[in-house]
Amino acid sequence: MDGNATDGNATDGHASAAERIAFIGLGHMGGPMAANLVRNGYAVAAFDLSEAALAAARSAGVTVVPSAAAAVEGASVVIAMLPASRHVESLFLGEDGLLARIAAGALVIDCSTIAPASAQRVAEAAQARGLAMIDAPVSGGTAGAAAGTLTFIVGGEAAALERARPVLSAMGRNIFHMGTSGSGQVAKLCNNMALGVIMAVTGEALALGVSHGLDPQALSAMMAVSTGRSWATEVCNPWPGVKPEAPASRGYTGGFGSDLMLKDLGLAVEAALQVGAAVPLGELARNLYALNSRAGRGGLDFSSVQQLLMNP
Repeated sequence: MDGNATDGNATDGHASAAERIAFIGLGHMGGPMAANLVRNGYAVAAFDLSEAALAAARSAGVTVVPSAAAAVEGASVVIAMLPASRHVESLFLGEDGLLARIAAGALVIDCSTIAPASAQRVAEAAQARGLAMIDAPVSGGTAGAAAGTLTFIVGGEAAALERARPVLSAMGRNIFHMGTSGSGQVAKLCNNMALGVIMAVTGEALALGVSHGLDPQALSAMMAVSTGRSWATEVCNPWPGVKPEAPASRGYTGGFGSDLMLKDLGLAVEAALQVGAAVPLGELARNLYALNSRAGRGGLDFSSVQQLLMNP
């Protein structure tokens, strides 16, 4: 199945009675993902440092526990959805890391978006302890997490992916196998670099049109069916009021944080440096999101980069 997408809806929706899942990280993405596992019949024990996240998960039927170590007790599958490389390495590695506590033979699925080298380090450590591991970062945003329509971008052994497929299919619609450990992260960074650039230039185009007196809704509607069409014009439009359901129309709240996009673009630039690749637009976009963060919008949706360019 290398390089191919498969429809997650092919699952019959019935979880294995013997499968017990530990889920670490219940933020905007992890919380809905864990809830979808429960809806599909899986027993899920979950942990997060945020009491609010734990409360939301509990209300969705997820069993919450007092620590990550408690979550992995007896788990046959361990899923992590954390913000950055340092969090993943801190969680899994070292004498007190979870890899030392997870039962031999279990499957580890890291859905975080992190540096490919970090994914490879953790996977090697997992293998040394008799654990199968895949890196499976996601695309689809918070709406996809809630709807169970995420795309999983997977790196790791094919056998581990096949074992993970029913679990991933309970949370998403498409599964792409990109290659060995770390390959999922490389592919995810490529996707998010393109997304960050497209969002910034869409905002720039809308600001130009508005500066000339155009209606941003009419301009967006035209672009959405023309050669400038993109997810940014059709779904997550960065201009307030154009798409009522978009974060821009609710004060840029929710969605994918601008600081998370900044992190991903930084990882993409680092990945480019490792192989001598040229990513001039990726570097420019990283600088734009850094400026957006410095302007105090790091916690808002990444479409708030529009506000660097707005001239209503």
